[in-house]
Amino acid sequence: MLLKLTVSPSQSSKAMASLFSLCCPSLRPCIFSDLEGTTKCRIISCNAKRHYQKGIQACNGTKRREAMFRFVFTAFLLPAIGSNALAENDVVGDFQVYVDNLNKFKILIPQDWLVGSGETDGIKSVTAFYPAEASSSNVSVVITGLGPDFTRLESFGKVDAFAESLVNGLDRSWQRPPGVAAKLIDCKAANGLYYIEYSLQKPGESRRHLYSAIGMASNGWYNRLYTVTGQFVEDESEKYSSPIEKSVTSFKLI
Repeated sequence: MLLKLTVSPSQSSKAMASLFSLCCPSLRPCIFSDLEGTTKCRIISCNAKRHYQKGIQACNGTKRREAMFRFVFTAFLLPAIGSNALAENDVVGDFQVYVDNLNKFKILIPQDWLVGSGETDGIKSVTAFYPAEASSSNVSVVITGLGPDFTRLESFGKVDAFAESLVNGLDRSWQRPPGVAAKLIDCKAANGLYYIEYSLQKPGESRRHLYSAIGMASNGWYNRLYTVTGQFVEDESEKYSSPIEKSVTSFKLI
């Protein structure tokens, strides 16, 4: 998994403790660079390779889906990255067409948003798009490698079953004291992708709304899982709901 933090030094301990409670305990530091190759900030990552390999070696459908859920959940843990790089691509209305020829995808992003990218163990590529002003709203594209037995999205189950399992796996509202409450809003399969809309809310905090698009493609050597997630808190819904939804639904494999 990968966690990116842009909190101030005075806030870092509190924010890190909050985020780490949602992730695994094995953590190590690494460096994240923007598209210009300039190191902009430290990030914290935890090595999920062991869990990932364990998941893809399992034979039954439940274990296979669990392997995928770990990487979908990674996208929820991706706040904005500290970077000044802009995507220089074609402009469509208020959006830019961001094209990644290396990783074979394209996506619309708001014109004034920034972009950063990187990678770590178990994750081949992470690209994140976020507003220039301080905000927890963002869109991320996480690419992970898959084993040879993962040949299509249906390897993880049909979209309805997958979406329900994903959200149920994130829900901790039944715990005492209650944890994160997860709610499935909508899901569908279209254009070779799974689309999932859901919300997450920690007790005492604003509800976080998420749009995800999940796809699979081969780079000629192995299959790769693409998890695109746009998220915004309820307090910022008026400003970011529409552009984030448009960005996620515009994602295409090329």
